[in-house]
Amino acid sequence: MDFNLSEEQQMLRNSARDFLTTECPKSVVRELEASESGHLPELWQKMADLGWTGLPIPEVYGGAGLSLLDLAVLFEEIGRAAMPGPLFATVVLGAMPIAECGTEEQKKTILPKVAAGKLILTLALSEPEVLSDLKWIATKAVREGDGFSLTGTKVFVPYAHIADSILVAARTSGSPGEEKGLTVFIVDAKAPGIALTPLKSIAADKVCEVVFDRARISPDSVLGKIDEGMAVIGPALTRARAIQCAEMVGGAQQELEITAEYTKKRVQFNRP
Repeated sequence: MDFNLSEEQQMLRNSARDFLTTECPKSVVRELEASESGHLPELWQKMADLGWTGLPIPEVYGGAGLSLLDLAVLFEEIGRAAMPGPLFATVVLGAMPIAECGTEEQKKTILPKVAAGKLILTLALSEPEVLSDLKWIATKAVREGDGFSLTGTKVFVPYAHIADSILVAARTSGSPGEEKGLTVFIVDAKAPGIALTPLKSIAADKVCEVVFDRARISPDSVLGKIDEGMAVIGPALTRARAIQCAEMVGGAQQELEITAEYTKKRVQFNRP
């Protein structure tokens, strides 16, 4: 088995490294971390022009149709540059679940805009009492008219403050603690009944508390099947973990290179 990168993957790595070296040096990283939004629209559009926002999106919806491994190559370089921003939330947590589980109308409406850099997405799972064991999700979506009414609180939602749409996991049947009964909805982040509050973090991550107070959801906003949201969430989190690992590998490699270079120059007690 050959574990080497293909020629195309090596080209992707080289072009990403060149771009990030030029467009996202340490000064830009610090600027992004210090800013309230953590987002530079001009940098985002340049990444979209390179095809990054549409890299795993099927070609028929305006993307490049590349693989998860190709995406990991890109995110390893992003980790190496320590570049903040909503790319992970938009592409991995948002667009890929829609590409996998969405209706044809959802795909046609959302994915081309993501690929073009015109739409930012995120995913809301965790709650004040629920961080990882998602069967305890208590946010509720109850039927109201021909749609749903969404009530509950989500925390640590990445880049929700600049997102256009949020994928929200809510309980549509059963009780907290039951695997079945969760549904994922694609919710307009600016809709009435939604309040966002930025949360402080040690790592300067841009995460928010999102409170839904009887927010109205249209029936065509359901992603996947009603009561079977784990079929959407499970694969999404598996992909997310793999991509985050690639990002951390890139960061660790850069730290190793910096350390090795420093040890070559360091002088202690008049000795190198």
